[in-house]
Amino acid sequence: MKGLQHILLLTLCWAAGMLTNCQKKQTDTDSVKDEIIYHVFQRSFFDSNGDQHGDLPGIQQKLDYLQDLGVTSILMTPLYESVYYHNYYSSAFEKIDSTYGTKEEYLSLVKEMHKRGMKLYMDMETQYVTEDHPWYTDSYGNPSSPYSDYILYDDKEQRKPSTIVFDLYDLRGYDGQRRKITTVNLLNKNVIQYNKDLFAYWLDPNQDGNFDDGVDGFRLDHMMDDLDNKGRLTNLFKDFWVPLIDTLKSINPKIHIMAEQADWGSYGIDYLTKAKVDWVFAFRIQQAIRTMDKDKIMAYADTTFRDTPEGNNQIIFIENHDIPRFSTAVKQDKGKEKVGAALNLLMAGVPSIYYGQEIGMLGDSFFGKYGGITDANEIPYREAFEWTKDKDSPGMAYWYRDSGPWWETSTVKSNDGISVEEQASDPNSLLNTYKALIKLRKQEPLLIQGGYQSIPNDSKSVVSFYRTKGPKKSMVLINLSADAVNLEIPIAEGVPKLVYGENTGEWKNKQQAISIAGYSTQVWSIN
Repeated sequence: MKGLQHILLLTLCWAAGMLTNCQKKQTDTDSVKDEIIYHVFQRSFFDSNGDQHGDLPGIQQKLDYLQDLGVTSILMTPLYESVYYHNYYSSAFEKIDSTYGTKEEYLSLVKEMHKRGMKLYMDMETQYVTEDHPWYTDSYGNPSSPYSDYILYDDKEQRKPSTIVFDLYDLRGYDGQRRKITTVNLLNKNVIQYNKDLFAYWLDPNQDGNFDDGVDGFRLDHMMDDLDNKGRLTNLFKDFWVPLIDTLKSINPKIHIMAEQADWGSYGIDYLTKAKVDWVFAFRIQQAIRTMDKDKIMAYADTTFRDTPEGNNQIIFIENHDIPRFSTAVKQDKGKEKVGAALNLLMAGVPSIYYGQEIGMLGDSFFGKYGGITDANEIPYREAFEWTKDKDSPGMAYWYRDSGPWWETSTVKSNDGISVEEQASDPNSLLNTYKALIKLRKQEPLLIQGGYQSIPNDSKSVVSFYRTKGPKKSMVLINLSADAVNLEIPIAEGVPKLVYGENTGEWKNKQQAISIAGYSTQVWSIN
């Protein structure tokens, strides 16, 4: 079908006497591979077998939806075995959580994604283990254990496992289960080799040198150079992460490694320059977008993209599994939801869409909301994906059903306009806004590969920037306010052509008069 479309396009171009330009345009568009990550909390995405847990076959069944949306990659939260619903803090890194499916189902998903030209990224956090992990159980109170140096202990008798982040010794799960958690000694040479082998396995599970069954990269959760700033595991960039990443890239140089900076106030530049990761998360831009403050957004974008080394990238996001939903943050203001989508998708970097963001799912919480330190606090922004207008339809992943007050205050409602079913046929829906913006990226390759350059303007509410590559430019204007704005943008070279949005201003004397409606976006191609 794709070949037929190509021939038809060339025929139309020939008929219009524009064969050379059309061929060039088609070649430019085809040669630029987009990368848009869909960050899925898989336990909540789609339940394929009626056990209330989202699972791997459920993701596979929804690949058509994801491709229709336009995303190219999936980032999953950890798959490995854990007593916790989010699977951070593992009891066995080698095992897939059985509620997600079997290893065969995992491999089926990976292969199917690769057949479709999609990528899969795996989230890993091997810095900590629970008391159920063999390293912990064998070494606890047993200095002669072969795993004694795999775990950090605070006493010679090995009765005091060291704390983890926030100086915690344990964590209570939403289901009432409490487990001790401790820190792994990442500087132990056997632990280093274990991690190399573990990560390498997921690159090529059947070890045949063909990566059709392997992941396309990893997200490294809570990555630090001095783990939890304790001064016990220092120089980890040099002594743990770089050797690990070098090993993985010697196996498959095409993979991408993304690091979650533990400090969300960081631009992550040291991770790119000292730890050899490819991408970091643009936390400062994410935080600025939520303020809807034009000056903050443009200032943080300037610094973020200016300091990011060539060849590396920033992941641009407005939601993830650790923060309240964007639609909740902007109080379901439809205009703000849409300009949030535009900022997410049109700035430089690699966009990441958190599952449900594209339909405006809700969810708010705060530290201690459900009584102290428990992973229940994050459930409100990890709820079941809303596929249909009836919240009780098959496939809804209500793994948290009737388990506590978070269920009673769930924001998943029937017939509230927040579902794929209700938005799919509405051309003005948030879902179709995301699809249109993603389609626009494919039509205007500069929005994928172009560098970022801010455009100063006198408005208090219009974010303006170029996406550039060589002499080529796309100009993006995003109005963050409900009021229409008029302004003029000087353009020294080239003639602007509007390719997205609406404008009534004229092009005259090297000035483009802009009239941009409230909460709207314009994209111009300048040639």
